[in-house]
Amino acid sequence: MKKIKWVAGVCSGLAAAVLTFTLTVSSAIPDEFSVVEGQGFAINSGLPISTVSVDGLDRKAGDSYQVDVKLMGVLPVKQVNVDVVEQTMVVPCGTPFGIKMFTEGVVVVGMSSVDAEGGSINPAKEAGIQQGDVLISIDGKECNSNQDVSDIIEHCDGKTLDVELQRKNMTFHVDLTPVKSASEGCYKLGAWVRDSSAGIGTLTFYEPNSKVFAGLGHAICDVDTGEILPLSSGEIVSAIIGGVQPGKVGAPGELRGTFKNVSDMGVLATNGETGVYGVLDSLPCQNEAVPVAMRQQVQSGPAQIMTTIEGEEPKTYDIEIEKINFDEDSPTRNMIVHITDPELLEKTGGIVQGMSGSPILQNGQLVGAVTHVFVNDPTRGYGIFAENMLETASGVQDEMEKEAA
Repeated sequence: MKKIKWVAGVCSGLAAAVLTFTLTVSSAIPDEFSVVEGQGFAINSGLPISTVSVDGLDRKAGDSYQVDVKLMGVLPVKQVNVDVVEQTMVVPCGTPFGIKMFTEGVVVVGMSSVDAEGGSINPAKEAGIQQGDVLISIDGKECNSNQDVSDIIEHCDGKTLDVELQRKNMTFHVDLTPVKSASEGCYKLGAWVRDSSAGIGTLTFYEPNSKVFAGLGHAICDVDTGEILPLSSGEIVSAIIGGVQPGKVGAPGELRGTFKNVSDMGVLATNGETGVYGVLDSLPCQNEAVPVAMRQQVQSGPAQIMTTIEGEEPKTYDIEIEKINFDEDSPTRNMIVHITDPELLEKTGGIVQGMSGSPILQNGQLVGAVTHVFVNDPTRGYGIFAENMLETASGVQDEMEKEAA
C-alpha cells in the first residue's frame, strides 16, 4: 500500500512539474509570428518544442495560418497565428552618425524653488507639475523652446496661467501662478526645462528604395528623467570616431566622436522605443543588401556585428548570441550577446556607449542590433530583433506614402 501511495505521489509530482513547465513554455512563446513567403515555419528558441503546420509553404504574402506548438513533439503547448509576408531587403550599415533633435514641447527635467519675498516657494510643484512632464502650451501659446517658456513667464505679471501638460500618454491642464524672485526681480516657473538633445550612435540599416533608415535600437531619452524625448524635428549628420574609452566592470566605456562639418545626412521622423527612424538625403554606405530575419529564425550561436570604433568605416567582429527572448514587453532586449572577437575586446573591452544600433548578422541575414551593455560585464549586452525595428521603419515608410498621395 505504501509503495502504491509513493508511486502515485511521484506520478502526481511529475504531472504537476510537466504542467508547470508547459505553462512556462507557453508564456514564453508569442501568440503571433511572421514568416517570409515560400519559407517553412520553425521556432529556434532552444526550448524542446516542435511545430506542426499544414501547407504553409503554399501560402502567399497576406495570408495567415495556424501552427500547433508541441512540447517534445507530443504535449500540446499552444496554437500560434502565422502571417505570411514578403521578404524585405535592407542595407546594413554600422556607421557612426550624429543626432540633433528638438522636442515637441519642452521637458521638465528638474524642480527649483523660488526665493519669493514671503519665503521659498515652488509654483510648478504647487500646480502639480512633475519631473518628466512635457509642457505643450502656456495660456494657449505653444512652447517649442526654452526661450518660449522664459518669455511667457517673464511677461505674465504674476497672473495665473493655464498650462497644458503631457504625462506619459495623458494630456491635461493645470493652473500655474508664477512667483517673482526677490533676488532677480523677475517671475519664475520653478522648474528647469529642456528642448533639445544631441549625441552619437550607430546606424543600423536603410531600405534601399525608400531610403528610410533605422538606428540605435532604443529611444533617445532625457538624461535626467529617463523619459523618451518627444520629437518635434531633427536631423542626422555624418560623424567620425576619434577615440574609445574602453569599458570596465562597473564603468561602461564610450565611443568619442565628432560631427562632420558637412550637410545633413537625413531627417528624423520618429524617436520611439525601438530606435530612431527617418529618411536619408545621402547614403552613408553602399553595402550589399541582405534579408531581414524573422525573430523565430534567430539562433543561439556564432554571429557578427558591424560597428565603427575608429574613423568612419565599420568593420565586422565576431560575437556569440547566448540567449533569445521572445518577451514582447521587452522589445529592445530580445537577445543576450557576448563579444568574443579578440581585436574588439582589446580596443573597447566589449560593448561601449555609442555602439547602440550596431547591426547583428547571422547566416547572411540581418537578425538584430546591439542596444545595451551590461554594467557589470561589458563583454555582454542586449540586442533587439531586426524584425522589431523593421516594423517601425515600415510605419515611417507608410506615412511617407500617405503624405505623397
